Amino acid sequence: MKCPTRVPPDSPLAPQWYRLEHRRGDVKVRGAVMLAVWMGTQADESFPRSLALRCCFSSRRRSLQHSVQSLRFTKTLTLKTKICPTKTPNPLWNEDLIFVAAEPFEELLVLTVVNKVSSAKEEQLGKISLPLDMFERRLDHRPVHSRWFNLQKFGFGALEGDKRHELKFSTRLHLRVCLEGAYHVLDESTLYISDVRPTARQLWKQPIGILEVGILSAQGLLPMKTKDGKSTTDAYCVAKYGQKWVRTRTVIESFNPNWNEQYTWEVYDPCTVITLGVFDNCHLGGNEKPTSGSGAKNDSRIGKVRIRLSTLEMDRIYTHSYPLLVLNSSGLKKMGELQLAVRFTCLSLANIIYLYGHPLLPKMHYLHPLTVNQLDSLRYQAMNIVAARLARAEPPLTKEVVEYMVDVDSHMWSMRRSKANFFRIVSLFSGLISMSRWLGEVRHWKNPITTVLVHVLFFLLICYPELILPTIFLYMFLIGIWNFRFRPRLPPHMDTKLSWAEAVHPDEMDEEFDTFPTSKPQDVARMRYDRLRSVAGRIQTVIGDIATQGERFQAVLSWRDPRASSFNFFRRLPSRADSML
Repeated sequence: MKCPTRVPPDSPLAPQWYRLEHRRGDVKVRGAVMLAVWMGTQADESFPRSLALRCCFSSRRRSLQHSVQSLRFTKTLTLKTKICPTKTPNPLWNEDLIFVAAEPFEELLVLTVVNKVSSAKEEQLGKISLPLDMFERRLDHRPVHSRWFNLQKFGFGALEGDKRHELKFSTRLHLRVCLEGAYHVLDESTLYISDVRPTARQLWKQPIGILEVGILSAQGLLPMKTKDGKSTTDAYCVAKYGQKWVRTRTVIESFNPNWNEQYTWEVYDPCTVITLGVFDNCHLGGNEKPTSGSGAKNDSRIGKVRIRLSTLEMDRIYTHSYPLLVLNSSGLKKMGELQLAVRFTCLSLANIIYLYGHPLLPKMHYLHPLTVNQLDSLRYQAMNIVAARLARAEPPLTKEVVEYMVDVDSHMWSMRRSKANFFRIVSLFSGLISMSRWLGEVRHWKNPITTVLVHVLFFLLICYPELILPTIFLYMFLIGIWNFRFRPRLPPHMDTKLSWAEAVHPDEMDEEFDTFPTSKPQDVARMRYDRLRSVAGRIQTVIGDIATQGERFQAVLSWRDPRASSFNFFRRLPSRADSML
């Protein structure tokens, strides 16, 4: 693993715990050492003196592809192939399994061959443990050479040397394993992606800009706990962009904390998002409530801010206050405001324009795309690895903080999100609806002058059809020029109306924050299930109507109804809805 580079005014990196290894490599050593390592310059304030801690990098993550019967990478991750359909001493699986491995590689790849004796009994035939450094690193779609590995009989490693020679075990496993470096391993939602670079550093392009963020202060924070008989808040801020996470110091017992800390990031793509979250430090005392199912305290959420870099004007300083909003089972609550100073400095305008003409993700995502299930699995694994690495920093970031920053629950069902997305679609087609109403007014001669002008324009387009496309493009150009004067000047912030967070029913909000599987009583779960069936029935009807209109369009040329096809009468054409049960 290469050391991260730090140049002032970047804040110093947070130290992390690193496991000790024996000098021979084959002997386990208990213990760990805390270090903060980076490549710096003589301008670094740590050059003449000791370091302080503020910032840490998440490790680079690679995807590992393989073909095995059973695989175990970490203590909690296990992937299995299907059972061989034929009973043979030479089973064939030919399956690809993929998971995330983070540098430095601390775990071993453990492969186990299992014989399924019955539905409730399994017998381990053999296994092998392999270090990840021995596998080939692939940077493109070239084929990977397969290799044979000798398996050890289960319990064979505990035998003495002479016993091993007496009991021979000659089973081998045929594998094709590689460390993929051309993919980008997502640890966050694709809607709020902050890094699109491939894993391999050899494939990185030059940065196109510098992002500077000044975390100034917060105003009007609500009390999060009670300490010594009075309400208080111990607030700190976390910022995430790409592989770099930063954390400010904790301001004790203040509803208006002032941090005045500045951080910088290298930008490789402008269509990315920086996320900042404010939390209350639970380790400084107070009567905070522990989370359900665990006696451990977690840092309380105060709010989150997202800023998309493509909405910022280059080389302009934005100094604004952003509302900190939190959704919970009781509804929407404003927790305060976060004041930030943001500047996106352009290093190469030509490279930015070049990026806008290319896909967002590395080309391997389009040449050999991963399935949706694989992407979800890799994202979950990557998030756990990032959380585990950041938990070893000092001070540590808890898993709950990491999950909140990367929106780990963004794919879960929510009636509120469904309504919000529905009205986003309605807003998208509002222009077509307005145009339909306007054409209706033209047809009914509500404004005779407008109706005459429309008929004249229609007559000209019929006589000169080559003017249709230029007229459309000219109209769009003029609209764009007109709207340029009213373009947004400020970065967007959380919109409560767009999120449908103000008019949501209390039970729908409680359902959104329910556990998975549900922890509610059976009658509440039944009521919510019936409500979901009602909503799904309406969606089913709308989808059926869309399919009916599409099939009627196809029926124009299929002559299913000869009279309707002859007259090209769309509304009377049949569809396949008649064949539905």
